Amino acid sequence: MEKKLIYKIIFILLIIGACAYFTFPLDKRINYGLDLKGGMHLLLKIDTSGLSGQAKEDVCARALEVIRNRIDQFGVREPQIVQQGEDEIVVQLPGVTDRDRALDLIGKTALLEFKLVARDPDKLKQALDGNVPEGYELRRSKDDSEPLLLEKQSVLAGDSLTNAGVRFDQSQFNEPIVTLQFSAEGAKKFADLTAANVGRRLAIVLDGEVQTAPNIKEAIPSGEAVITGRFSVEKAQDTALILRVGALPAPMRVEEERTIGPLLGQDSINKGFMASLIGCVAVFIFMAVYYLLAGLVANVALGLNLLIILGGLGMLPVLFNVSATLTLPGIAGLALSLGMAVDANVLINERIREELAAGRKLRQAIANGYDKAFSAIFDSNVTTLFAALWLFIFGTGPIKGFAVTLTIGLIASMFTAIVVTRVIFEALLHFGIIKEKLPMLQLIKQPHLDYIGKRKFFYALSLVVIITGLVFFFKSGKQAYGIDFVGGQLQEYSFKTVPNVDRVREVTSELGLADVTIQQFKDNPHAILIRTKEDKSEALTTKLKSVFPAEDIQILRIERVGPVAGKYLKDKAILALLWSLIGILVYVAIRFKHWNFGAAGVIALFHDVLVALGFLAITGRPIDLLSVTAFLTIAGYSINDTIVIYDRVRENLRLNRKLSMAEVINLSVNQTMSRTLLTSGVTLLVVISFMIFGGEILSNFAFTLFVGFISGVYSTIFIASPLVLAWSRKSSK
Repeated sequence: MEKKLIYKIIFILLIIGACAYFTFPLDKRINYGLDLKGGMHLLLKIDTSGLSGQAKEDVCARALEVIRNRIDQFGVREPQIVQQGEDEIVVQLPGVTDRDRALDLIGKTALLEFKLVARDPDKLKQALDGNVPEGYELRRSKDDSEPLLLEKQSVLAGDSLTNAGVRFDQSQFNEPIVTLQFSAEGAKKFADLTAANVGRRLAIVLDGEVQTAPNIKEAIPSGEAVITGRFSVEKAQDTALILRVGALPAPMRVEEERTIGPLLGQDSINKGFMASLIGCVAVFIFMAVYYLLAGLVANVALGLNLLIILGGLGMLPVLFNVSATLTLPGIAGLALSLGMAVDANVLINERIREELAAGRKLRQAIANGYDKAFSAIFDSNVTTLFAALWLFIFGTGPIKGFAVTLTIGLIASMFTAIVVTRVIFEALLHFGIIKEKLPMLQLIKQPHLDYIGKRKFFYALSLVVIITGLVFFFKSGKQAYGIDFVGGQLQEYSFKTVPNVDRVREVTSELGLADVTIQQFKDNPHAILIRTKEDKSEALTTKLKSVFPAEDIQILRIERVGPVAGKYLKDKAILALLWSLIGILVYVAIRFKHWNFGAAGVIALFHDVLVALGFLAITGRPIDLLSVTAFLTIAGYSINDTIVIYDRVRENLRLNRKLSMAEVINLSVNQTMSRTLLTSGVTLLVVISFMIFGGEILSNFAFTLFVGFISGVYSTIFIASPLVLAWSRKSSK
């Protein structure tokens, strides 16, 4: 065996070994995203309107530190807390599903104040009649709603605290109370305060709510105080925790929330892996049946492709300190990258078939096949990487997971298709396993159709489809968008039996919820999805459990997006799409040395995105972040077909100088037709698998890809290719 071949085999084995090391054991190497293992994703926006100067500049850093301290003491494992922009904080809490407690813990400003209660009963009566005296405020005690007239000016603030804890009051039925300890300066102030106001009541106010208002019986020089208020043990612990780690420097609001329950997470894992398994098995079977031995070689490469993706995900945190998380869209990206990896293998096999048909010896045919397929494989993968890059830059959470998986998959597919399969063929030739022939099935013969001659008909057909879709889209208004882009709240519940939708609607009506959308799913009729404009999930959950007591109702997920976050996400989605298309336009124009190639390709991509958008509107499916992910994936994948044809056009212009541009384009499209149909068909096997088995979360994503990939085949042949002709100086008359 040649030394060169031995070195190649050793290199590949080292790659396999490294990837296997970083892949297994899978549960320890690969980190699951919140959408798979459950947890909370929060986007917190800090209200800086009441701050100025230096306080405004470092408010986010201070708030981040306070939240980090609170979450650390809350006991969340491996939380992610990062600043985003100037006044936003992203918090991810794996495994946390007690939504109300987590929101209360994170969002409380923890403003602790001590205020004296007015002694004069006439002033209290005056306040109760609606005339609150100047310098006072009317509050009610948390315990018994007793009206209290407080002095507006606090006499002591929570910044004097050094510690807060919980103990049980032996004199009050062993109820938990919160103990407070002051600093030396705070203790002196508290001692002076209590000494000067013996006999008066002192209200302890937390975040504007009077927790307790005891009488000052005597001076308290110890610098210790207690808050009573009929706390539960958990509530007392959380209150002490918030006070102990410090107050937030400014109020915050939850601009975006996504809570995934453990049941939905496990269901997503099951459905995602099932859909991936079925799709990948279908791809493997097709390749083995259609390309026979060459198909088995491709399957080895595809299997290694999967190992490299998983190894890459496990490798990123160890070698590059980059968090790599497998999300539900990431699982789809993993399977999709395998389907797309078939593209390179089909392209190589079809090129080898052509070389054999031209009378080349097998060894030469294989070498020529790889050489001639390389440029198309390289260019098509680079353009798809543009889409993945902008998905990563502008995406959030699961979308970034999809982008990472797709990127690793594209790089892996180039390595396995170009390097691994070639080494396998060289080894088979060396050991004489293949000698003169490499049999393959050929169900699709090369057609001889005039695509250019029918271009005006297809231009008109495309306009009709796009305009129809846009009419439905604009007619739908805000209903065309999911909550990701227009804001709102989504709650999904699981029932023991199939719930009565009409009775659920009555429950929402009784709670005063307007513009409610209720949806059931064919693949899981026990689940029900409720969309609302306002956040009443706590009241809704309580009401449903009381109306359906025997149903063991479980929260599957809660998602809430504020209007500001919705606009922000929409703007990012548009930017991602535009920058991706610009990148593809520039790259294709440079590679093919003509702007008409790049412009025609990008117009075809716009066509595919608009067709997919239109079908979403026509079928009443909302456009959400996963839909935009699908649009970018369509753009990256559709350009593959276009580049393969462009590559063949470039080659035929060099080989057939006497042919007109129209004849060259027709010849090129006919020569690549079998490859176009095969690769698109094989990738659609994966997409169809996700449509059928992937569950409702990936339903829109898979449907959009299905429409877009079919449109991509059509636009490559009937839009991009004719447009090159229309803008070419070599156009035939």
